[in-house]
Amino acid sequence: MHTKDEILAHIKEILVNEFDIAADKLVPTARLVEDLDLDSIDAVDLVVKLQKVINCKVEPDDFKQIRTLQDMVDAVEKIVNKNN
Repeated sequence: MHTKDEILAHIKEILVNEFDIAADKLVPTARLVEDLDLDSIDAVDLVVKLQKVINCKVEPDDFKQIRTLQDMVDAVEKIVNKNN
């Protein structure tokens, strides 16, 4: 089981280590495109890396409405809870 705090920590770790995003930018209200400069390819890479951490398959539709870091945490939590 992954809590929202654990999920956020995993996402932050990936964004800092794999995408070279400064940790101080990673607040829940940070917009993925506008604030963190992630493009669609980055988003796919992030999802692939997240799947390995949460051990769940992520469908592209699960991430269509993601705009902020908090949206991503909420979506991942929903996926994890659905698969447990």
